[in-house]
Amino acid sequence: MDFAALKARQRAERHSHPENLALRVHRALSWLQRAELAEDSDGRFVFLWIAFNAAYATDIDPQHRLSEQDAFKAFLHKLCSLDSQKRLDQLVWQHYPQAIRVLLDNPYVFQSFWDCQRGLISEDEWTGRFANGKKQAAQALGSNDTATVLGVVFNRLYTLRNQLMHGGATWNGKVNREQLRDCEKLLGDLVPAVIAIMLDSPDTLWGDAVYPVVKHP
Repeated sequence: MDFAALKARQRAERHSHPENLALRVHRALSWLQRAELAEDSDGRFVFLWIAFNAAYATDIDPQHRLSEQDAFKAFLHKLCSLDSQKRLDQLVWQHYPQAIRVLLDNPYVFQSFWDCQRGLISEDEWTGRFANGKKQAAQALGSNDTATVLGVVFNRLYTLRNQLMHGGATWNGKVNREQLRDCEKLLGDLVPAVIAIMLDSPDTLWGDAVYPVVKHP
C-alpha cells in the first residue's frame, strides 16, 4: 500500500464518508505523500508521524483529554479490533518482528533513560522501568497481543519523535542512524495500514478531528 493506491481508493469512496473521517484521511494522505517524496530518513520519519497524528488526533473536552501516548494507544487498540484483514498482525509478526525486538532493547528510544541523564530519576528507576517495559513487551509478544506490542513500540517511536521535533538530534547525524532507519521503515508501512483500516471502517465513530476546516460566509 502506498499513497497512490490509497488516494485512488479514497477518491472513489469519499462521497460516502462522514465529514470527520473524510478530513482525517485527506490530511493523513497528504502527509503520507510528502513522506514518500522525502529523500532522508529524518524528514520521512517526521512526515510519517504527522500523517499518523492526522489520523488519530481527536478534539475532546480538555477536562477529559488523555495524554498523547494514552490517546494513540487507545487508537491502536481500536484499529486492531477493526483490522479484519489482519494488516497490523502481518506487520508485527511477519515483516518486523526482529526490528521490533531490537527497538525494544534500545535504551536511547526509552524516555526514562533520558530522564535519568537529566537527573530527574535514579539509574535504578530507569533500569527498573526499562526491564518492566521489556517484560510487558515479551509477554505481549508471547501471546500474539498485537495491540499491546504496538503500544509499547509507539512509546519508543514517540521518544524518537520528541528528539527530532524538539531539536534534540542533528539532521542526518551519525549517532542515531540505525534506530531511525528501522523506525522510519516500520512507520512507513504502519501508516498506510492505519489509513486502509480507517477506510475499511467508515461507519466507526472516529471523533471530531482537531482544527476543523472553518468555512466563512
